[in-house]
Amino acid sequence: MAGNPDPLLAVSDRIRSITSSWANGMTLDEIRTSFDEFFGGDFAADRLEIFDLEGLPASWIGNGLERTIFYLHGGGFQIGSLRSHADLMTRIASAANARVLAVDYRLAPEHRFPAAHDDAFAAYRWLIASGIVPDAIMGDSAGGALALATAIRARDGGLPLPRAIALLSPWLDLSLSGDSYVSLAEADIFSKPAQLRAMAKTYIGRNGNPSDPSLSPLFARLDGLPPMLVHAGACDITLDDARLLEKRIKDAGGAITLRIFDRMCHHFQVFPELPETAQSLAEIGAFFDGL
Repeated sequence: MAGNPDPLLAVSDRIRSITSSWANGMTLDEIRTSFDEFFGGDFAADRLEIFDLEGLPASWIGNGLERTIFYLHGGGFQIGSLRSHADLMTRIASAANARVLAVDYRLAPEHRFPAAHDDAFAAYRWLIASGIVPDAIMGDSAGGALALATAIRARDGGLPLPRAIALLSPWLDLSLSGDSYVSLAEADIFSKPAQLRAMAKTYIGRNGNPSDPSLSPLFARLDGLPPMLVHAGACDITLDDARLLEKRIKDAGGAITLRIFDRMCHHFQVFPELPETAQSLAEIGAFFDGL
């Protein structure tokens, strides 16, 4: 009798189908729409109740009573939106018994650095001004960089800090200096170094410095930050960012838990059919409960 099919193979097939369509002359607007539809899952766009947050489209997702999470989506600073991540954020809200605030920050190439970083921080300041200190800041991939950079700016600006930071496959080094960008280039079925390098260049601009700590928070001062949880895949090209973050946080006297999921690619949590996704989200909820 044949064994159960490997869900990772099905995910790999799905990824190939969407990325091959992107390679066939799609415009950036078409890629953005395709990305939103592909990762939005069964979450209907009209279920999002959008409001204006100082010029940014924003939405509250979930109705958990236990905590508030400020979430920043990934997408290489060029794609991604409330729509693309609504399904994931709904599942996070359920696992963490939370309500989640998310915003559509400005994207490159129309808006280069520091636009996305400034929008993320503006949304955080809006929360504080509204009398809400979020229990956690979260983000995936490029959103992980925005989440960590926002916490650093809040610390430096004397604003109240969240109780925790949770990052999913954070892309924290836009210079791509970690060895995993090379050693795991073939193993990662989702993201590739050339793709991230192009996205970084588009966001930074021709004369920008990818190692600028305000852009790549892996190189920033990391003391005085809340406890962190970081989830990454063993086949994730940003894995070394997570590993170096763990070392730098511990060297700075902070608390961090790094969990590496066997066989998983970059930001595998966007694929709900993977058993590891449910495990990751359950562990995030447990982490928040343990604070």
